[in-house]
Amino acid sequence: MLTRKRIIIAAAVVIGIPALWLAWYLLSPLFITETVDEEFPLASVAVVPAGMTMAEAEQDMMDAASANEMHDEAAPAGMAMADDEMKMDASVTALKSGSFRGADSFHRGSGTATIYRSADGQSVLRLEDFSVTNGPDLRVLLAPASDPQGRGDIQGYIELGELKGNMGNQNYFLPQDEDPADYGSVVIYCNPFQVVFSVASLN
Repeated sequence: MLTRKRIIIAAAVVIGIPALWLAWYLLSPLFITETVDEEFPLASVAVVPAGMTMAEAEQDMMDAASANEMHDEAAPAGMAMADDEMKMDASVTALKSGSFRGADSFHRGSGTATIYRSADGQSVLRLEDFSVTNGPDLRVLLAPASDPQGRGDIQGYIELGELKGNMGNQNYFLPQDEDPADYGSVVIYCNPFQVVFSVASLN
């Protein structure tokens, strides 16, 4: 009887520990917030004027780049930088942009997604003021569909990598051979459950 009881206890331990680990892996992200704050990768660090956020400074640099292309005008005075500070390449352009929405009442998302391209053809997806319901093994996808509702709508996607954090500003480089024009949305996707958490339609 004692031996049988020990076998039952041992079996419960062997089964129970992996089950507890799996439950923690799948459920713990729902109670954890991970914030990422990456700088814009297609421009080196500039001195941000007092009273201006980094996002506003980046927008001013993008406006200056656009002005230079169209009118050969100088950057806005508020973004003037010293000679020893590097500036964004004037040919960096914003190709597509959109705002995140939640997939449903539980999976929420907000913030903006913008695809930029530099003079040398490098494209990067930039998430700003981003927030999404956290979950296990979230991935950043580009999908051809402009407004996918679920996994059946994301065929032909490319994966840009694991989501770095469920909040904040972050960057994901596109493969050199991919054309951003081929993709209509950014999708935050949960691999284990194959569920769409948030979508940003790109225009």
